[in-house]
Amino acid sequence: MTRQVFAGRVAIGGGAPVSVQTMTNTDTRDVEATLNQIRAMAEAGADIVRVSVYDEACAEAVRALVDGSPVPLVADIHFNHRLAIRSIENGISKVRINPGNIGGEGNVRELADCLKQYRIPVRIGVNSGSIEKDLLEKYGGVTAQGMVESGLNHARMLERAGYDQIVLSYKATDVPKTVEACRLAAKLSDYPQHIGVTESGTADVGVVKSAVGIGALLLEGIGDTIRVSLSGDPVQEVGAGLAILRACGLRKDGVEIVSCPTCGRTGIDVEGIARRVREATKDIRVPLKVAVMGCIVNGPGEAREADLGIAGGRDGGALFVKNQPPRAVKGDLAQALIDEIRRMVGSDA
Repeated sequence: MTRQVFAGRVAIGGGAPVSVQTMTNTDTRDVEATLNQIRAMAEAGADIVRVSVYDEACAEAVRALVDGSPVPLVADIHFNHRLAIRSIENGISKVRINPGNIGGEGNVRELADCLKQYRIPVRIGVNSGSIEKDLLEKYGGVTAQGMVESGLNHARMLERAGYDQIVLSYKATDVPKTVEACRLAAKLSDYPQHIGVTESGTADVGVVKSAVGIGALLLEGIGDTIRVSLSGDPVQEVGAGLAILRACGLRKDGVEIVSCPTCGRTGIDVEGIARRVREATKDIRVPLKVAVMGCIVNGPGEAREADLGIAGGRDGGALFVKNQPPRAVKGDLAQALIDEIRRMVGSDA
């Protein structure tokens, strides 16, 4: 088991539930726009949100962001350790730094003193594109070994400054290299890990790459926080991250939709009903498995592991609830299923 640190009220590592992170893409200096996005992320289920702090105005905006945010915030720092210090003074819950770009050991020691004073954890984020030149030469390019050595070198620098509230991350655009680095790091250190595949692309490709890499690690017990890094609306990252956790059996909250791949017997719009039910129940946190099946021949049997579901036919469908006989329904099958879900969870919404 890893060590445990806290980003605000969120425990990281040490057996705590795996948390979902994402990152704003607004101008951090625009407090209203950034808070609106943070709130949307939190509503979608984000546990922690990272913001870019790239100048003094961003660091000063941190106070208002912290005051208005429903979740802990992380300051993303590059090049200037004093921006990290100012963000900490303004109430940030965690800091993320990149190895090698905030200066030498003197700067690290100054940052460590501030981190200790405010009891704030730091993530050392190693990306395949930011490895130090000497390590690239040592290993003949970007390797998992070089990535891990980079992260541990900077962790030891913080340790020499008397600080150990550290999270490590090792991300590459290459899934196998990311997995290899995280596995190696887990053998060499008991610091908690934030995991993800960096620059994974647009949602259609990036979700797949992230699911493969993050899922493989989570199933091995590696990973304490995750981020699905996508090009586009960062709120999408949250839903994808939660879906990965649920697929790995690490989150039981909310409605899980299972639906058949369809065939020639399909008598309903399976995809349309599934999407509509998912959208109408996204606010529900009660764990519930809901099935949408395209025909009444095999539907109820194939969905027997679900709590309830619908199996469609040409002239209607069957609504089934676990441990109850199915009943015939006609008309709007999606609405019938939504109404039954709401009844089960005791909500009138």
